[in-house]
Amino acid sequence: MNIIICGYGKMGKLIEEHALERGWNAAAVVDPLYKNPASGKINTTPAGTRVYQKLNDIEFNTTPDAALDFTHPDTVYENIIQFAQKRIPLVVGTTGWYDKLLDVRKIVTQNNSCLLWAGNFSLGVNLFYKIAEYASALLDNYAEYDIAGYEFHHNKKADSPSGTAKTIAQKVIAAGTRKKRAVYTMLDRAPEPEELHFASLRCGSIPGKHALVFDSAADTIELTHTARSRAALVSGALAAADWLAKTAASGKTGVWTFDDVLG
Repeated sequence: MNIIICGYGKMGKLIEEHALERGWNAAAVVDPLYKNPASGKINTTPAGTRVYQKLNDIEFNTTPDAALDFTHPDTVYENIIQFAQKRIPLVVGTTGWYDKLLDVRKIVTQNNSCLLWAGNFSLGVNLFYKIAEYASALLDNYAEYDIAGYEFHHNKKADSPSGTAKTIAQKVIAAGTRKKRAVYTMLDRAPEPEELHFASLRCGSIPGKHALVFDSAADTIELTHTARSRAALVSGALAAADWLAKTAASGKTGVWTFDDVLG
């Protein structure tokens, strides 16, 4: 596999490390802010991968099999457009851009390209989605239980709430009848019965914690997923890149999610 890594933060570094361990080739890293600690310049990563400021700076001998984007909500949309125009299959792990999803579908389709996105690439989180969905449908029959959620992440995370939190909230609302809309902002009032309040906290180095709370006057049921490291995210993202590259090689184009990878 020949890949491009867009964004060389914590996730980008781990993706490069794990990809090289698999015997894949990291053709390039795109990150205008990265400077090699040894030289203080934008040139190569410690592993020797060439770093470019912009995708358009790269001269390809062959088209990469796939690219992975873990950048920033402010830049990911433009990255998606550029990769679509170059018809490079793109896995997007960046969150905070889903309001543009309809536009992205059009852009990818018009360029006969491929894109796969997810709010979270962890297998455990995706299993948690299914558990949350089932629990919400089950508890929907018992009006004495109210529902809420919360998520914790490290203090460098750029968006709030997390994409994972939004996905959980959407699945809860779809599975039941009592909650109609999610509220992620601070409430300075009592929530309406049809509102699902999902709170966020940013602190320290927390990789990620998501929870659903079903609370009654008598007791509380709490479902929690806690990430111990980013390793699960990296493994899932590389599995998605492998799946997308094979899908593109078969001649298929379009937009997919991690649900398609899990099959």
